[in-house]
Amino acid sequence: MHEVVSITAHSEIRLQSAPSPMPLQVRNLTFATDNTEILKGIDLDLATDHLTVLMGPNGAGKSVLLRLLHGLLEPTSGDVRWSGQPLTKAIRKEQALVFQKPVLLRRSVSANLNFALGLRRIPDRAIRLKEALADLGLESLARRPARVLSGGEQQRLALARALILKPKVLMLDEPTANLDPASTLLIEQAISKVRRSGVKVIMITHAPHQARRLAEEVVFIHAGRITEHKPAKAFFDRPESEAARAYLAGEILI
Repeated sequence: MHEVVSITAHSEIRLQSAPSPMPLQVRNLTFATDNTEILKGIDLDLATDHLTVLMGPNGAGKSVLLRLLHGLLEPTSGDVRWSGQPLTKAIRKEQALVFQKPVLLRRSVSANLNFALGLRRIPDRAIRLKEALADLGLESLARRPARVLSGGEQQRLALARALILKPKVLMLDEPTANLDPASTLLIEQAISKVRRSGVKVIMITHAPHQARRLAEEVVFIHAGRITEHKPAKAFFDRPESEAARAYLAGEILI
């Protein structure tokens, strides 16, 4: 007999909305490279702590937008403000970004986490380390070299390394792409837990079922533009744009 474990969607448990710990305001954001305009005048306001899912076809500009929001790329034009302030080093320290393909140190699982804590000179390392290992199911792997972990274990470590710093904003770029179901479940559970703690989560996923489980609001991006931004249930039940309807129907968008 197979054990079935599921995660209840936020829309079903109706988490109470609160102001975001770091409200985001984006105005007329553009990004071009090699004479190709990837983002075309993005306007976006994320004022609550709702879990925001960025969706859209490959090449729509989702990952570029996430990197612009975190300051890893410089916009061609436009403005990004967190809590009404321009993106600064101090603001970036209040955020964490987890990539689809994690970059890990050639050290043990625990050493990777301790390294992150050491960069911030955090005093209660032992407590945070124990919590991070437990939340992502990594206790038995604590002494194992990070580079020999499976893909799912590495991604769980990357998420634990981000969460151990207790960011106000957590950004995730397809954190469960191509992972095994067990790792996907652990990562989704960790994301749900951090959302309930009041952290603002902005997440990219190509999986509609995952978005239905986790999203409270959806930002749909197509061809470098935001075509819809609405509560998740309304987006999945009544998508307004032709591109969103085609995407949810499984059609290929260019």
